[in-house]
Amino acid sequence: MANYKIRVKRSAQKELEAIGTKKERRRIVSAIAALAADPRPVGCKKLSASEYYRIRIGDYRVVYEIADSVLTILVIKVAHRRDSYR
Repeated sequence: MANYKIRVKRSAQKELEAIGTKKERRRIVSAIAALAADPRPVGCKKLSASEYYRIRIGDYRVVYEIADSVLTILVIKVAHRRDSYR
């Protein structure tokens, strides 16, 4: 299987930088990087209202879109679970 290219929206990058501890940021970044090899890992969920997927990393959620035709993953949002679907 080919590796996907990961792109992160500027707003998602700012949300990631605003996360409290360095340890949490590292966990989230490594989970996003792992999406390049497997864009639909065990535990990912397709959101019903759109074409987006989400993965859970502790109390945080990463919402992303997969473009299989061009092998690209676009990270839309990185947020705490209480704010991620707004």
